[in-house]
Amino acid sequence: MDNRAEVRQFLSSRRGRITPEQAGIEPYGGRRRVPGLRREEVARLAGVSVDYYTRLERGNLSGVSDSVLDAIAGALELDRAEHDHLYDLARAANTSGRKRAASAGAAVPAKVRPELQYLLDAITDAPAFIGNNRLDIVAANTLGYALYSDMYRNPSRPANHSRFIFLDPRAHNFYTDWDRAANTNVAILRREAGRNPHDKGIAELIGELSMRSDEFRTLWAAHNVRRHYAGTKFFQHPVVGLLELNYQVLGLEEDPGHTLTVYPATPGSPSAEALQLLASWAVTENIVETAQAKVGRQ
Repeated sequence: MDNRAEVRQFLSSRRGRITPEQAGIEPYGGRRRVPGLRREEVARLAGVSVDYYTRLERGNLSGVSDSVLDAIAGALELDRAEHDHLYDLARAANTSGRKRAASAGAAVPAKVRPELQYLLDAITDAPAFIGNNRLDIVAANTLGYALYSDMYRNPSRPANHSRFIFLDPRAHNFYTDWDRAANTNVAILRREAGRNPHDKGIAELIGELSMRSDEFRTLWAAHNVRRHYAGTKFFQHPVVGLLELNYQVLGLEEDPGHTLTVYPATPGSPSAEALQLLASWAVTENIVETAQAKVGRQ
């Protein structure tokens, strides 16, 4: 990902969504040619010179201090995810060429550590999986494979949330609110790209989706980012029907770039009963062996 272009487009898109009235300043200068704030207005709100802010918005974050980043974030009314994204972009801009090369060439492990698979297998009442920063599922428990069974229909590559959402028609039935799922997915992928701007796998995934999906291209151009750690999701599973599941996403400190996601249902709810049916179906259909035979244990 081109860091300077990403900085330029991110800052200009955030500036364009805020009106002077929203920012609490008096508009001036007659007819406005921009939908949101002008650069000089952002500079005034952030307490920096117009020339300095212009340099930042042109994509040059080299040497910028945390205090300036915080001031820009405040002026643009960035939420926590956007604030973190700005820091990630600044970090990438100040990373040495040697570190960039190391990051670009870092290999994604083909398998998780055995201890992590033991952990997944110990979770028996809820779907659980481990994903990487390219949004692949690299390991799962029985209910995790069963929940995402449609994602394992393609044997040629790892199961990937983004490819499934944008390239597989079944996703429109699986997600009860496909638009929300698509927006969330792109916002997560955008944040991961900001954290790992030289990751070849992420770049290749973005390139593939941009070429093959008009919906992805449109959402990617919005430059939205979001945090994704807890909440509720709804799935229309082809075997057991509607599932309302809570989710928790946990970072794995010993396995950088990987997260553990668990989807428990509320005890005693119809979704909890549906998960029991799903577990029985998974055993009957040998869903774990089928999934692993098609794509292998990543």
